[in-house]
Amino acid sequence: MIVDLKQKSQVTIPKELVNKLNLSVGDKLDVVEKDGKLIITPVIVIPKSQAWYYSKEWQEQEKKVDQQIAEGKVHEANSKGELFDELGLDNED
Repeated sequence: MIVDLKQKSQVTIPKELVNKLNLSVGDKLDVVEKDGKLIITPVIVIPKSQAWYYSKEWQEQEKKVDQQIAEGKVHEANSKGELFDELGLDNED
């Protein structure tokens, strides 16, 4: 599709692409130049304080937990005492 470069370097993304990519007003787009081409990629900006959750290490642990849940390897404690016993911890109040 061909679009016009407007004042203030603005470009209108065709509506069919906006719909296809589920874009909304205010969405963030990463714009890079590669080999004379502009590449525009929708992105989500994550606060730095939350970035740990998306680290490779954390996501690997999340996958392990999801697998354990899928295999039924979970136990629901009915009390704090039961939980502490299951974890091998002292049950002192």
